[in-house]
Amino acid sequence: MPQTLCSSTMFTPSGFSPHLVPGEESPQDGPGPGPGIPEGPQLTSASLDTLIQHLVPTADYYPEAKVRKFGPKILQLLTEWTETFPSDFQDEEMVGHLKDIIRRIAPCDEVRNVSAINHEYLISKLATMSQGEESIVKVNASVSDKLVAFKTKPPPIQKDILSICSDPYALAQQLTHVELERLSHIGPEEFVQAFAQKDPLDTTQPCFSDQKKTGNLEAYVKWFNRLCYLVATEICMPAKKKQRAQVIEFFIDVARECFNIGNFNSLMAIISGMNMSPVSRLKKTWGKVKTAKFFILEHQMDPTGNFYNYRTALRGAAHRSQTAHSNREKIVIPFFSLLIKDIYFLNEGCANRLPNGHVNFEKFVELARQVGEFMTWKQVECPFEEERSILHYLHTAPIFNEDGLYLASYESESPENQIEKDRWKTLRSTILGKT
Repeated sequence: MPQTLCSSTMFTPSGFSPHLVPGEESPQDGPGPGPGIPEGPQLTSASLDTLIQHLVPTADYYPEAKVRKFGPKILQLLTEWTETFPSDFQDEEMVGHLKDIIRRIAPCDEVRNVSAINHEYLISKLATMSQGEESIVKVNASVSDKLVAFKTKPPPIQKDILSICSDPYALAQQLTHVELERLSHIGPEEFVQAFAQKDPLDTTQPCFSDQKKTGNLEAYVKWFNRLCYLVATEICMPAKKKQRAQVIEFFIDVARECFNIGNFNSLMAIISGMNMSPVSRLKKTWGKVKTAKFFILEHQMDPTGNFYNYRTALRGAAHRSQTAHSNREKIVIPFFSLLIKDIYFLNEGCANRLPNGHVNFEKFVELARQVGEFMTWKQVECPFEEERSILHYLHTAPIFNEDGLYLASYESESPENQIEKDRWKTLRSTILGKT
């Protein structure tokens, strides 16, 4: 599993430090050049009030000197806000503020004939988010977190993964379906909610509910854990050593196909499942496995050097995505736990405000870049056809909890030392009711 990352190694290469040197630019300098605009001074920090003032047009000042009619600019800002952070408008008071602003700018010539904010689109977006949350609740309640206890010495189970899908590439495709479907429900506001802390210098009261809404993000992490346990369960279930070795080799091939697709999250979940102690202790089983391909995959996801090999592969997949001509080439599904840790350490390792009290603009630009990159990746439409039977199995197949995995492992290959023998005896007593 991923190691704890060090914030000092995270930011030294990219030039970040806990307190970035404040710039001396005046608010009129603007946040930096856009496409086709000559290089000029860039805004690196300012007080919160100054940043707000910098965005608000007045009779004497316009954020863009050449644009005197700023109604369309406010409209554009509101449109992007509602499309990017629709959950902000689940609160009726926020919707009221939105309508009031639209009413105020409506007299502008450029706005009068434009449908200011597509209210039906916003309602549709909120409904989609709600459906995603409801489906996740149903899955979590019924199957995703159902860690099945090991009640008896397992008879041959009716179904296993190889009876459902014997083609590694096909399973990798369906895993990619699951990943992209679950990613599609995660909005950028969930990253903000996950790491948000009250600014001690901000004395304003929020105008909407302060309740954290990170259900989709948390559900995605649970999916990763489920896949880890599913892999371990499938390996530990077969009674015969040859069958267990066959399942291991199958998942190695699935992991390789995930790597080729750009599905790094499923890749890491499979590797993590095969590295769980109840699986890794099956020495006789591993002795029957051709492990060369597995070691190559482990090397790709090696945590050494802050996951240097993985980050190199991720950059390659990201470059392929940027130049892609098909959705197949656009797929980039990052190792999600590491992405969360990267954002966490960036948020914790860099101060929100500089020593002079200014907002650390550069920190938030980098946060926006990382989250924005993820938002681009998650919007890719999966190019593979759905295989309902495989998807159903991935979501509903029973999985062992940790004790069940250890018991199945000991039943498959006997304990090797006194500690394992004692644990086996305890598990047989508590789970099987045997002495």
